[in-house]
Amino acid sequence: MLKRSTTVNRRKFLKTAAQVGALAIAPQIIPSSALGLDGSVPPSERIVVGGIGIGNRGTYDLTCFLQQPDVQFVAVCDVKANRRAAVKQMADGKYHNQACQTYRDFRDLLDRPDIDAVLIATGPNWHATAAMAAAKAGKDIYCEKPCTKNISQSLILADTMRRTGRVFQAGTQRRNLPHFAFACELARTGKLGQLKAVHAHPAGMTTAMSGWFTPEKEPNKEVVDWDMYLGPAAWRPFNNRHLDGFNFEKGGGLVGGGVLEWGSHCVDLCQLAASADHTSPVEYNPPKNGRVTARYANGVELIIRGDGWLPLGSCPVRFEGETGWVETGDSGKLVLSSPALLAGRKVAEIGGYPATFHVRDFLDCVKTRSKPQAHADAACYSHITCHAANIAVFLNRPLKFDPVTHEFLDDAEANRLRSEALREPWRL
Repeated sequence: MLKRSTTVNRRKFLKTAAQVGALAIAPQIIPSSALGLDGSVPPSERIVVGGIGIGNRGTYDLTCFLQQPDVQFVAVCDVKANRRAAVKQMADGKYHNQACQTYRDFRDLLDRPDIDAVLIATGPNWHATAAMAAAKAGKDIYCEKPCTKNISQSLILADTMRRTGRVFQAGTQRRNLPHFAFACELARTGKLGQLKAVHAHPAGMTTAMSGWFTPEKEPNKEVVDWDMYLGPAAWRPFNNRHLDGFNFEKGGGLVGGGVLEWGSHCVDLCQLAASADHTSPVEYNPPKNGRVTARYANGVELIIRGDGWLPLGSCPVRFEGETGWVETGDSGKLVLSSPALLAGRKVAEIGGYPATFHVRDFLDCVKTRSKPQAHADAACYSHITCHAANIAVFLNRPLKFDPVTHEFLDDAEANRLRSEALREPWRL
């Protein structure tokens, strides 16, 4: 058998070299989008995002992400096949391709090394567990609220983000709306005089244990993965009413009620106004005359009430100091005890409660590795405040709380409600 000659003569060498040289200097066609020349963001500057549990609220959040030019949304995980399909269609329509991948198990999505950040908008039962798994997988996290089910989860969540160095933004978007931010600034910087009281609006004042409905035939897991839907929650038989159940496992084995649901926003704003992002009240009282009251160590009162508000829209807050007060809500309007508190400033009135500013804050912090407005410590302590208030409501008695040890004083029953066991095999 003849061997193929490997000898290259001089003429052939020069010809080949000339061809290679021509290729090297020939103009190459590179899409302008790859260079960011057409107003788009080059791939090196894009944040690759995946979504976990994208239902009604998650779909709204996703629209805010997709509006950002430096976001590339590439994957969705949901226990429901129809949601997976709907989000894929939404993303593929945005990018005019078929590239969005779908997953039933969020761990498969987290295994992807190309994903930088995740949007978590599952039911509250999953928020903390999924967020901590994402952090351990090296992802930054935008997590809808309530972010935790109990006091213990709140502390573990903050510690996990601290240890892993991940950027975490709780979905309490009002922190990034101009009128709420300005009202909190007035309280925090002494413009109202010494702060005396912060007022939060709840959606209700009831708590209960989450329960079971009549068993129904469980669907195929490719249609609805019931076991994954339950996740770390205590097992119960399938019932369609549990799917999308607004009060399913809101927190601590308790259906968190309005104190936790609205409190994730309103109490959170009070925490910011009271400069309490790293602490919580030391006393909690059960409802009296429609009000739950708490007191911080410095004497400032937190008053959670459903009545007596000015007509300023949903999620109102009010901050009162020795020399002035401010009240605002989702209308975008501010009511001040004196026009002088504006000090000539023009505060934008943005009605409703858009999350666009909040999403942008998160994305900017992903790039700079700085803390967003609703960072993990802020979320931890605002949620602890809500959980402790819920426990006072549930037990219907006053409670004293140590915000350093995170324990109720001389109340074993209240302390047992600070945490709960997770269903196997889930861990924090």
